[in-house]
Amino acid sequence: MKKLVIATLSGALLAGSLNVYADDVEDAIEYRQGIFQAMKWYFGPMAAMAKGDIEYDQAEFTRRAEMLNQLTYMPEEGFIEGSDKGDTDALPVIWEEMDKFSAGFDKLQETTAALAEASTSGDMGTIMPAFGEVGKTCKGCHDNFRD
Repeated sequence: MKKLVIATLSGALLAGSLNVYADDVEDAIEYRQGIFQAMKWYFGPMAAMAKGDIEYDQAEFTRRAEMLNQLTYMPEEGFIEGSDKGDTDALPVIWEEMDKFSAGFDKLQETTAALAEASTSGDMGTIMPAFGEVGKTCKGCHDNFRD
């Protein structure tokens, strides 16, 4: 009887831990997708200002650049083991080349920090090269790591 109770409890604990893991994976995917949506939220109007589609507002551009930079430090922790499965556009190569993937986030953090700094000048001649570097960095990651 004691062995049956132990086996039953062990099975229940294992099943419970698998459910927690599944929830954690789904939560991780949802978390990083939310951060990427927030990054898009801040980047989009800056792109529209850079293109002249909407009126340039230096204070707003700088605020968005600073927020974007802060957001770049967040999504990487959502790429946990097992989160290559599920409702995600993340390619499995991320987990195979995690050092390269992490280096991409380092580069993104550098370029968004440079953009935030350049944005304080209010000079589009200074801002545009930094803005272009952020766009290139984003595209590089999307090309290599996103379906």
